[in-house]
Formats: sequence, structure tokens, C-alpha cells
Amino acid sequence: MDAGSTDTLILPVPPEPFALIVGGAMQGRSVDMLEQALRRMGLQPERVEDCTPGAIEPRFRLRFGTTIVLAGPAEGAVLDAADPDQPSTSLLAASLPSHWRQDGHCWTFVPEHDSALATATGQPSQLRDLFKMMVLLIDLFDASHLFWSPARLWSDAAQFRASIAEMLASGMPPVLHLVAFRRRDDAAGASMGTRGLALFAGQELEARIPVGWTVAEMVRRLSRLALDMMLNGPVQHERKMRGLESGEWIDLSPSSIVEGQRSTVIVEFGRDR
Repeated sequence: MDAGSTDTLILPVPPEPFALIVGGAMQGRSVDMLEQALRRMGLQPERVEDCTPGAIEPRFRLRFGTTIVLAGPAEGAVLDAADPDQPSTSLLAASLPSHWRQDGHCWTFVPEHDSALATATGQPSQLRDLFKMMVLLIDLFDASHLFWSPARLWSDAAQFRASIAEMLASGMPPVLHLVAFRRRDDAAGASMGTRGLALFAGQELEARIPVGWTVAEMVRRLSRLALDMMLNGPVQHERKMRGLESGEWIDLSPSSIVEGQRSTVIVEFGRDR
């Protein structure tokens, strides 16, 4: 991993879509009331009449800092992609309400890119501003859950909000809310890999689970490695480093990049003999 400024962590990464389960505070409000509430929150709402995939009327274009998103109740394709009953979807201490996909309870937010703004500021839209917008929207919509699409991960909105607030204060990204850790079983045994880490570090992690280790023990170790990569950059070369416990070692082997595929870092755990 390459050492560097912690600000590189979330600044140059393009924003990604997310979704919120809307609470009672915004249910049943008219379009005018929604617009007024968004405006009071400083999100500069602009009504959008044309139809695009991912949202239905009412739909708004929202602006915060360098970030612009299209916002509206999610329709079928978005709801299907975020379905918690799909094996490809992960949940972090989150159990969605049974009505989550009914009557506009789920809103989706799809970032847009403003090339003129990027030119004026000298840099593309920043994920940091998107996170700040997400905190405002969680409060405004009284959201109960948040779906982060790069990791296909549902988490508790209040916990996500607290983690983002901590990140904005300390610079430490909320790894567990932005990266999914998924166990897989095959003929060779059990393994665990990340999903969503490549957005920040350009690489994913994958490791065989040593005999006798629990999922929690694996997540502790892989989340530590993921945080290091998010802060300091991808793993450029094979390396060996000390693990969490005395006598524990970790071997990291980045795979060669194949066109059209993301690089994976193979992780192996060992101990002093």
C-alpha cells in the first residue's frame, strides 16, 4: 500500500447511486411540501419532468457543493436491484420493513456529472460532498435504511449517518458501511471477499478462511486491510505484514489486471512456527 494524503481517500472518486427507505416524516407530502422541505435543507431542488430509468414522479434535481443528484421514488428495476432477498445483496445489522418497496417508501438518488462545474472547480464531483448530502437527506426523510449500490449493501441509516459524521471529522472512512464482506463456499473450502472496495482503492480483497476462524474474525482482519487501502492506496507489490495477534502474519499478493476486470488482492494468513 502506498502512503499518501488521507484527503485522496474520498475526493477523486466519482459519486455512486444510493437509496433510502423513507420514514413517516415525508410520507404523504405533496410535491410542493417536498420541494419546500428540500429547499430549507439547502439542497436547491429543481423539478424534473422528463422520465429517466430509476425514478418516477415526483422527481427533483438536487445540488449540494460539487454534487448533483436526480431524486425520486424508486421504480421496479431499482427495487429489484436492491432486493434484500436476493443472494447478491448484503445487509449490515439491518432488517428492512415489510413494506419497503410499496407506495414510494424507497427513494433513489442518482448522481449526475456537471462538466462545467468540474471545469470551474478544477476537479470532478467529490464523494465527500455526496456523503454530506446523504447525511442531510437521512435527516430530512427520517430514513430508516440506506442502500449503497457499489457494495450492494443495506445498512441502518442512523448508524450510517453517525459513521459519516465521524469520517468527516476524523478522515477515517466507515469501511463496514461502504464495503460488503461476503463468505463463499466451494470445493476448495470457505473464503471471504470484499465488494465495493474497488471504488476507493481499485482492488478487492479475497482470502481463504483458516480452519477454526469465525466470520467475525475474518471481517476484523479484512476490514483493517480495506481501511489501509482506502487511506493509502492499492497494493502494488507482493508483501508480508504482521497480523492482528502476536505471531500472526499476512501475505498480500495483487493479481495482474485483466482488461475489463478489477484487480484482486489475494490474502493468506499464517503464524510463526
